Amino acid sequence: MIYGTGVTLPTILAFDTSAAHCAAALLHGGTIVTRTDEMAKGQAEHLMPMLEEMLAEANLSWADLDGIGVGIGPGNFTGIRISVAAARGLALGLGKKAIGVSTLDALSFNLPGVITCLKAPRNRAYVQMNGVAALCDITKDDLPKLHPQAETSVVGDAATEVAHVLGLPVLQPRHSVIEAIARIAALGLQSATKPPAPLYLREADAAPPRDAPPVILP
Repeated sequence: MIYGTGVTLPTILAFDTSAAHCAAALLHGGTIVTRTDEMAKGQAEHLMPMLEEMLAEANLSWADLDGIGVGIGPGNFTGIRISVAAARGLALGLGKKAIGVSTLDALSFNLPGVITCLKAPRNRAYVQMNGVAALCDITKDDLPKLHPQAETSVVGDAATEVAHVLGLPVLQPRHSVIEAIARIAALGLQSATKPPAPLYLREADAAPPRDAPPVILP
């Protein structure tokens, strides 16, 4: 695969912990290796050893990387914070760029014009259409409004439910999410200017306490 004109793609290590997994992809020399370890918790302890194993298996070191790709959500709040913090720390320590990629963008990679959607708590969905993402109830009134003549498809793990409401066909993504994160990061490496930041789209489940904070006596 070519990056620009006649230039080999950079070496990118990408990872994502925005759901119940620890996923990583190593893009090097135009080929890609991916790994996904399913896990509901423990991503913070598992991530760095996993990345080091992938580099060692490819006979690469951290210094060989041209950049870092990271999934920024939407998804699990704690998981997103783990991976984004790791990416920013690695980028700072290595003197390389870190590029954040949303799962919604990853799902639609090489599928222009589709509606992407992910399952969200309480029978809702994260939905993106025309580059605009929102948290929606899976109802006709709350989902994005389509042009009457629109010809599009729906992709993502909430695609069946959303497509049923909108009367659209379901399409499968062309790449796994982690592979797409790595490839999008590689393509955006030269133009990236900002460090990755979490994409939440909803408030945290834990509400702030209603009681006033305790008074600290002198």
